[in-house]
Amino acid sequence: MSFTFKGGVHPPAHKELSDRKNIEYMPPPATVYIPLSQHIGKAAKAVVAVGDKVVEGQKIGEADGMLSAHVFSSVCGTVKAIETRATSSGKCEHIVIERDTAEEKPEAFRFPSLSVRDGEHILERIKDCGIVGMGGAGFPTHVKLAPKEKIDTFIINAAECEPYITCDYRIMLEYTEQFLRGALYMAKTVGLDKVLIGIESNKTDAADFVARVAKEKGYDVEVVVLKAKYPQGAEKQLVYAMTGRTVKAGGLPSGVGVVVDNVHTALSVALAVEDGQTLYKRIMTVTGEAVAEPKNFWCFSGATYDEAVSFCGGAKEGDDAPVKCINGGPMMGVSVSDETIACTRTTSCILLLSKDSAFTGSSMPCINCGRCASVCPMKLMPMYIDSFMRTGDLKGAVKYGAKYCIGCGSCAYVCPAKRPLLQSIKLAKKKSTEAGL
Repeated sequence: MSFTFKGGVHPPAHKELSDRKNIEYMPPPATVYIPLSQHIGKAAKAVVAVGDKVVEGQKIGEADGMLSAHVFSSVCGTVKAIETRATSSGKCEHIVIERDTAEEKPEAFRFPSLSVRDGEHILERIKDCGIVGMGGAGFPTHVKLAPKEKIDTFIINAAECEPYITCDYRIMLEYTEQFLRGALYMAKTVGLDKVLIGIESNKTDAADFVARVAKEKGYDVEVVVLKAKYPQGAEKQLVYAMTGRTVKAGGLPSGVGVVVDNVHTALSVALAVEDGQTLYKRIMTVTGEAVAEPKNFWCFSGATYDEAVSFCGGAKEGDDAPVKCINGGPMMGVSVSDETIACTRTTSCILLLSKDSAFTGSSMPCINCGRCASVCPMKLMPMYIDSFMRTGDLKGAVKYGAKYCIGCGSCAYVCPAKRPLLQSIKLAKKKSTEAGL
């Protein structure tokens, strides 16, 4: 098996900016703005009111329905407001908390360490602690780990194929035992004792180290070294590369007996099971040619983008000043213009690009080269979807598979005309959902 998939691209990694930077701790900000929507699904419902005192780790948002997740305070302090604010993907209700600066603060909320660590109790603890997928999607983990189908393979996605981002890489090196135990806890919830970990070949030091630690500890873990190619970390492509199984368009890995989760999610599960820690902070990367000092660090939910960047020495000035701020990586990330947006448990990276590293020009007409179709890992024809959207033919865009796009951005990356193909397809997906197509 070649441990890869058909299609894909090879963008420059740019991970050298931060991959040797040890994980630090960013001090909690004076005020946090905690969104009640930090996951796929319905936003949580506020369970605190203005004037309430809260402690670090306390539940302030209750999951609303099955596809939802609890939200927690990241600081000890006082609720100052509940207001609608901008996010990287729209708007939602935020709980604004002013941090208590007194020397003696209440202890952070923790559940007791889980004494019975069978699948049922682990799954309940994951739900109680609000664990969600931390690779970017934010799917509630307690839902993912309760599939209707029988599961025979559990995979940890350690590819981290998106350029620039290095937080998962650092977790594998610095929190090795914890993330491995978390992975085994998750596997247990689907009735398995073994974990497969997929790591790209450009991180062989991490692959070797993780394999060695797993062997020393007697963990039933197999490390699979994957070809370094983007988007190797996309679920469907990862499942194919590691098992040879094809997840059908519109389907889930569970349909072929596989569950996939993320490195940071595994670490968070270990902290929830062993330390009773709810999910209110995460390790993130702030990087890019326009950042003074790229870093990997623990960030409290509700800190703003500009506070996170300031912790990294701020943005550069002059010719190296940022012309684009991206939530995530350059391929799948979302460009934002408001740096008062809050960091959340799915904010894996803030990327600042200078004029020399970001394209800010205009697109040209399609030259019918077909490159976008040749690299699409889902075997779609992005040029047709884009063309239909530009003429307002939503049904045509859907006919050519807009709803099956995984949003990797490979098409836009190789387009010589610099057409915004990914944005066009995302718009088609959004409008087709609204139209019930």
